[in-house]
Amino acid sequence: MSSIKIRTKRRDGHTQIRLLITHPMANGRGKDKLGKAIPAKHITLLSITHNDLQILTAHLSASISKNPYFDFLLKEGNQGDTISISWTDNLGKTDSATYIIK
Repeated sequence: MSSIKIRTKRRDGHTQIRLLITHPMANGRGKDKLGKAIPAKHITLLSITHNDLQILTAHLSASISKNPYFDFLLKEGNQGDTISISWTDNLGKTDSATYIIK
């Protein structure tokens, strides 16, 4: 199961894209219940394509909250178009998801 949830909605000639990514986004400065340091684990790269055309590349840092939510408008986007999202974290773990605009 993917860690990425994608929702889209057509609005006034634009397509609203909403993403929710399940990820701990630990900055490496926290401590667990036993007082041991929690190692850094955060998304460093987020990529989004629309019909195989790169529309967004974001370089993120540890300052993003746990389970980050992103919301943006795409000037285009029609029913049947494909939105693909992928991310990579600082430990090399990756995930991706594809969504067809309804």
